[in-house]
Amino acid sequence: MGVYEELIARGLIAQVTDEKEIRELVNSGKAVFYIGFDPTADSLHVGHFMALCLMKRLQMAGNKPIALIGGGTAMIGDPSGRTDMRQMMTVETIQHNVECFKKQMSRFIDFSDDKALLVNNADWLLDLNYVEVLREVGAHFSVNRMLTAECYKQRMEKGLSFLEFNYMIMQSYDFYALYQRYGCNMQFGGDDQWSNMLGGTELIRRKLGKDAYAMTINLLLNSEGKKMGKTQSGAVWLDAEKTSPYDFYQYWRNVDDADVIKCLKMLTFLPLEQIDELAKLEGSELNKAKEILAHELTELIHGKEEADKAQEAARALFGNKQNTDNMPSTELSDEDFGEDGIGVLDLLSKCGLIPSKKEGRRLIEQGGISIDDEKVTDVTAKLALDAFAKGYVVIKKGKKVFHKAIH
Repeated sequence: MGVYEELIARGLIAQVTDEKEIRELVNSGKAVFYIGFDPTADSLHVGHFMALCLMKRLQMAGNKPIALIGGGTAMIGDPSGRTDMRQMMTVETIQHNVECFKKQMSRFIDFSDDKALLVNNADWLLDLNYVEVLREVGAHFSVNRMLTAECYKQRMEKGLSFLEFNYMIMQSYDFYALYQRYGCNMQFGGDDQWSNMLGGTELIRRKLGKDAYAMTINLLLNSEGKKMGKTQSGAVWLDAEKTSPYDFYQYWRNVDDADVIKCLKMLTFLPLEQIDELAKLEGSELNKAKEILAHELTELIHGKEEADKAQEAARALFGNKQNTDNMPSTELSDEDFGEDGIGVLDLLSKCGLIPSKKEGRRLIEQGGISIDDEKVTDVTAKLALDAFAKGYVVIKKGKKVFHKAIH
């Protein structure tokens, strides 16, 4: 089975411009492909995970990835999949985020010996002359056709700024620039990027008379059709400082039964034969598949040692052994306690367990919060310092989230 056939078997491929050519390039290891990442935060998140896995798979098959960090496009903002305009970021913030992305990608993709490239589109986009772009690039784009693109149709309802309208042209220019500079013959991305990617292949054909190809991968959606990688307290980040290895492990350990096999196929590097065997598991036995998924992905991002620690901590908690050594924790200072202690809502907020106090009240009223195995029923309850006599308390949210508050 070639790598292209494996991508199909894993349910990754959504749309392609020319299947015969793409199959041949990818299977022969001759694809020089790029995937773009706009640095809109200081860490990659689970939404980027699929793209990183695809890059790794294709690199292992001999193809050359180009990780394009959008230091230039981030100054505009991609309207795809959004109903509002993105917040404008300063140049300093964008540059900081670019450096964070570089560090994370380097742990995942092998950039040694010219096996992969890491480039920033600010290097060519920020030097462009506006009138020259209008003449040399704008002439090849039909406004009527652009407005039929799904990414623009969603924004038209609330108002599409001219700033965002230029995003497709900028992304298309990226492909054109990468083709000329590095011989990049293919672009991969999420299925919501299809229109932008077609713009690039068309610009290369019109300007250079050459063929270039595009392939989109299915978005990581759960069984309800919602994007995976979000929790009540926000995104699941790849940075250990923003989402601990334990919390990262727990996110995958707790996926719905209906999603576990799909995630194993799309995100892990386990052989398909092994995944097919796991797909035969039913009922509580599916927990074995979830443990394997969680460990594999945590090891990919944080290394085997952290994955082992997270697994051990999770097993200890769910086995009621109360081993809190590797549990995610928050250090409380004396200032966090008033004269009569710290309010339970303040405690939950301080530990990052709730996005708002309103959500905290709802959880408590529904019996979803316990502290040291005692269910919290009063939203105004406070914990005095003597509650921390052993140095910490263990907070349990729902059935599966544990957190240690230390003092």
